[in-house]
Amino acid sequence: MSTLDRRAWLKRGALTAAGALVMPHLSFGETPRAQLKFDNRGRTLYSPFFKEYNAAVFPDETKLLAKLNANENPYGPSPMAVEAFKKSAHFGNRYAWKELFDLVDKIAVLENVDAKNIMMGPGSSDLLEKTAMIMFAEGGNVVSADPSYMSLIKVAEATGASWKAVPLKEDWSHDLQAMEAAIDADTKLVYICNPNNPTGSMTDHTELVDFCSRVSEKVPVFVDEAYMGFLEDGDTKSMVSLVNQGKDVIIARTFSKIHGMAGLRVGYIVAKETTLDKIQAVTRGGMGITYPSVFAASASMDDVEFKNKSRKLNAECREFVYATLDKMGYEYVPSFTNFILFPIEMDGEAFLEKMTAQQVGVRAFEVKGKNWCRVSMGTMDEMKLFAAAFEKVMV
Repeated sequence: MSTLDRRAWLKRGALTAAGALVMPHLSFGETPRAQLKFDNRGRTLYSPFFKEYNAAVFPDETKLLAKLNANENPYGPSPMAVEAFKKSAHFGNRYAWKELFDLVDKIAVLENVDAKNIMMGPGSSDLLEKTAMIMFAEGGNVVSADPSYMSLIKVAEATGASWKAVPLKEDWSHDLQAMEAAIDADTKLVYICNPNNPTGSMTDHTELVDFCSRVSEKVPVFVDEAYMGFLEDGDTKSMVSLVNQGKDVIIARTFSKIHGMAGLRVGYIVAKETTLDKIQAVTRGGMGITYPSVFAASASMDDVEFKNKSRKLNAECREFVYATLDKMGYEYVPSFTNFILFPIEMDGEAFLEKMTAQQVGVRAFEVKGKNWCRVSMGTMDEMKLFAAAFEKVMV
């Protein structure tokens, strides 16, 4: 492991970047951006009851036998995507504008919208952040669940907005009634991550459609569907159809999860043309996508077999972890994603240290006064390593 004190490094980075708009939050994978806040124990402070434990030192991830801390798809990219990337890498000296437009057209057919309703970006987090920069350039507030994925929220705060956090319900679904009640004259955006990260929970489709349809008449609603691909019926659970109804709803999709392309950086949002015009008047989303990544994404869309296999294997690993936790007497949040959140009877920092010593990487949070582990789904062999390490650590 590195001897660099991780918490000190993070704090120092946050302080020295105070004059800048954003800085990376290095947390093993997903990358919420903007200045970090810490409590007196060195935990990343998202809200009064949503905090993340930071290991005292950075683990050497090359020595992890099971890297289960970033919600990555261990099976990807698809063989077809890899082959397409290789064949197009030779043209990496060229800008991929025409090729990107072709990919947009292909996505438009998939989503049953017009190409003018799509904006590309290097992963969906990039587009969440750019949306926040534009929406909150003149302040305001964002309404979202707590806990939730923090990328858009942290950038909104760094831009000058305030966060109106609405606790999830007891079943970990979004409290849509309370979220609607939280909207006021200063609300610029409602953000919903569904399925939600870091909980893995899902909000009822019918209720969410009704909420988005009504609320978007007052304020834009951003629905982050990064994990929708892990659902067997994910296509029927999306909010994309509301765009064709003229609703001011923004939907984010990514190639990082079910497509297994987290390192190749491709994502997109679907929204009304007028909404996208506001964002693209300031920033170009597609400029950050590499030439070969465009071809890899297009090929991955065609590889239905790979996506089905990833979904099946992910579900099998979830069931294995469920069984492991059941056997040990641990409860967990039922997951609709490629990760599972469950409470642990151990200090989060000590837990991270002990799991890392077993060469297994996970995440640890404090939510509502309890300590939780979030473990991503790897291969079945990796999940067996996790189970063995967890049993040893929690003895």
